[in-house]
Amino acid sequence: MEQNSRRIIRNILATAAALALWQAAAMLLDQKILLASPIEVAIKLFKLPSEGGFVSSVLFSLGRILGGFALGVLLGTLLAALAARYSLLETLFKPYMTTVKSVPVASFVVIALIWLSSSGLSVFISFLMVLPIVYTNILTGLKAADSRLAEAADVFKMSPLRRLIYIRLPALKSYVISSCSVSLGLAWKAGTAAEIIGIPEGSIGERLYQAKLYLATDELLAWTVVIVGCSFICEKLTVRLIKLIFREVERL
Repeated sequence: MEQNSRRIIRNILATAAALALWQAAAMLLDQKILLASPIEVAIKLFKLPSEGGFVSSVLFSLGRILGGFALGVLLGTLLAALAARYSLLETLFKPYMTTVKSVPVASFVVIALIWLSSSGLSVFISFLMVLPIVYTNILTGLKAADSRLAEAADVFKMSPLRRLIYIRLPALKSYVISSCSVSLGLAWKAGTAAEIIGIPEGSIGERLYQAKLYLATDELLAWTVVIVGCSFICEKLTVRLIKLIFREVERL
């Protein structure tokens, strides 16, 4: 308990120091267009919910980014399971996963705009960013499963369901949590970046683009805080949900 308290205090002090540095930099520049102060951003942040379209913009981006994340997790898990079972498929999947991890997001966005409407762009880009991370982690977790346990399962002729619950899932737990935690943050970054380029009507990306056009730095940073907050909350809830699911499965 004492260690947790110390960690919390250190985090608070580090945050306070960062905000103080930000405030000092804003005061030295004395140019709101270049850098709004944290106080100005906080004031704008509290005003955003009262402005028209705030909730709808957040829900628009939230639904599409989480949709892309869910698709990436499902397909990444399925492909990893197939690759772990058949080495030939792992070889076939490798160049595609390497390409997706290596190509810049902006390139995918420009190409995707040829195929998709701007409203579906963030779903596709979030999906692409999540897919290789989940695939790689799940595949590593499946390969890391203790082969001796698999041999014991063969000896005792365990059913596929019992193998999944008692052998596969415990080995995958940390890999699933890690991949979802990392990929969800990346999905928000890539998804909002795609919205800024595609400018779908009613999205957070559109609001960021408008703030840039009008040189409203305080609004731009306030929306950035909203994105960070949404990403943080989604990540914490997702990780907690995954842990809850694993805990319930372990009780079976």
